[in-house]
Amino acid sequence: MDEIIFSKNLGVDAPSGSRTTGDSSASMPKGRLDNMDQSSGAFNLKSSGKSSSFMPKERNNMVDDSSSSGNGHETHSLSDNLRDISLAAKSGHSNDTSHGRANLRAQYKPEKWMLPGKAEDSLTQLNLAIVGHVDSGKSTLSGRLLHLLGRISQKEMHKYEKESKFQGKGSFAYAWALDESAEERERGITMTVAVAYFDSKRYHVVVLDSPGHKDFVPNMITGATQADAAILLIDASIGSFEAGMDGTKGQTREHAQLIRSFGVDQIIVAVNKMDAVNYSKDRFDLIKSQLGTFLRSCGFKDSCVSWIPLSAVENINLVAAPSDVRLSWYQGPYLLEAIDSFQPPTRDFSKPLLMPICDVIKSTSQGQVSACGKLEAGAVRIGSKVLIMPSANIATVRSLERDSQACTIARAGDNVAINLHGIDGIDVMAGGVLCHPDFPVAVAKHLELKVLVLDGATPILIGSQLEFHIHHAKEVAKVARISSLLDSKTGKVTKKAPRCIVAKQSAVVEVILQEAVCVEEFSKCKALGRVFLRTLGRTVAVGIVTRIVEEQ
Repeated sequence: MDEIIFSKNLGVDAPSGSRTTGDSSASMPKGRLDNMDQSSGAFNLKSSGKSSSFMPKERNNMVDDSSSSGNGHETHSLSDNLRDISLAAKSGHSNDTSHGRANLRAQYKPEKWMLPGKAEDSLTQLNLAIVGHVDSGKSTLSGRLLHLLGRISQKEMHKYEKESKFQGKGSFAYAWALDESAEERERGITMTVAVAYFDSKRYHVVVLDSPGHKDFVPNMITGATQADAAILLIDASIGSFEAGMDGTKGQTREHAQLIRSFGVDQIIVAVNKMDAVNYSKDRFDLIKSQLGTFLRSCGFKDSCVSWIPLSAVENINLVAAPSDVRLSWYQGPYLLEAIDSFQPPTRDFSKPLLMPICDVIKSTSQGQVSACGKLEAGAVRIGSKVLIMPSANIATVRSLERDSQACTIARAGDNVAINLHGIDGIDVMAGGVLCHPDFPVAVAKHLELKVLVLDGATPILIGSQLEFHIHHAKEVAKVARISSLLDSKTGKVTKKAPRCIVAKQSAVVEVILQEAVCVEEFSKCKALGRVFLRTLGRTVAVGIVTRIVEEQ
């Protein structure tokens, strides 16, 4: 039997509806992802004048499930701490409809235009999530990189410096390049996922600046589920690193566990604020020793983790080798070099079109509607017929925009706004899926899952109500059945029909959702088969869909 890993893109805070704007819906505004309403899961696109371009909330599972390197030969597993748990890809039999769809997919042959040419001058896109404990300097690092690499002009930077000093927050100038809302600037924390981009020698890097505060973990997940790779930012200050590693309140541990569970296995641990400890090698080594042990328990391999001391505020070790004598003990790459050392992601061009819809932009003045998201598989071009699920309506692609620029063709991995013709806006919703007319996705509310309960989570009982997240959809779910507990090493059943699941245990469970969602079994479609469960503002379990018990 095939084995699987709980890979990336378990889910995000799903939009509950669409947004109306007076602008043409063919344009995807520049700016950020605004996912403020945690109770409803709604988010909005917020326009901004900064030079970084908007990329919609998305998931990036075109990379091989267990690795961004695309080597395709890894064993897929998780342990007690998200490593070495072997789980069979199938634990039951899907209904006939699901088998029929699988057979159809096997017969699918992409047209020539759907496959990319070999343009030697084009850069590979790399989605890079920046995660870490609150106040570790994520937005400051992002803003500093954008400025150093020419994405923020000196004039704009001067404006941010002036505005931040006026409010008594001069040290937040670079962060203000991404933290644009009045509340974020007043509180001095990132609350949403800010999106920007820059070019390195090897990659077109899409920066996903994620919030670190525990109240906005769903928003952090929005960024992490899109990522091919990640920067885990650490505050080297005395007491700050320790606070981030705290098991109850610190977000360093939870962020590391989450990004690994989404399949991100290439990370840079950027030890920031080294200026606060006078670039102490002893402090850096202590952090590397303690955090390294934890990262290995999460399933990160030492060969896939880079450790880089730096100071975003003082611009030390970011885009050039450090000249400061206090870092003379460090002989490794600087940050931009380490980013270029990531293995490139693979994309699924040869499968039928599939795009989870992250947002819907409606133009009241022109009566147009655009679906925004990331193409997980296949390709689309102007004039293509597409199927919108779960409404099961056909629409025609009127126009396309990729990274806010008009284009004629979009392929797997691209972040796009697809302007649709011949469909009512009420039938296009965030949390839905845009797909090939001959290959509709399943719509269901009764699912079998394999889950891993995270460290410190409260027990999950039959009847427990949880928040169920899958791609851009979010629903209330009730645990209808706990079928079995699984051995953490072999994935074999150790106990049938247990009364509950506790922390660090993996199990097969059935859930019934309040409303049906677009879903596929993980073994057939990774993008629509990853889930995570939350309750009381905390992620309690991560998992995959192993069987659609009853399709709508």
